[in-house]
Amino acid sequence: MTPELTALTLAALLQVIQFALMAVPANIELGPGKTMSARDRVRLGGSLEDQLSEGTARLYRAMNNHFEGLILFAIAVTVVTLSDQASGFTATCAWIYLTARVVYIPAYYYGWKPWRSIIWFAGFLATTFILLAVLL
Repeated sequence: MTPELTALTLAALLQVIQFALMAVPANIELGPGKTMSARDRVRLGGSLEDQLSEGTARLYRAMNNHFEGLILFAIAVTVVTLSDQASGFTATCAWIYLTARVVYIPAYYYGWKPWRSIIWFAGFLATTFILLAVLL
């Protein structure tokens, strides 16, 4: 397996970990009656995210942010792998993405300003560089 595919696999497992980090406290805070429901806002009295503690809501947003970033990263890794253009540069970018996503969790949870945004941008830039490397 290429380093890029390994980083993608680990990033997917990180998503599983982020789900658990968010779901356990969310279920404790809201109770299974709400978390196992259809989550209709009218019936629940608003968004479930708005009913979470600040920390759990941050974990929820960090998890969703990773879903968004993971889509683009998966495309980049797929393109570089299928085009057989993996290189030391693309592997480094893949590891930068994964490292940024790991560090992003505590950065978001603890509200590190401006580091959270800088960390996010490092992962986004690494993904962009993988895509550009395939084209150039």
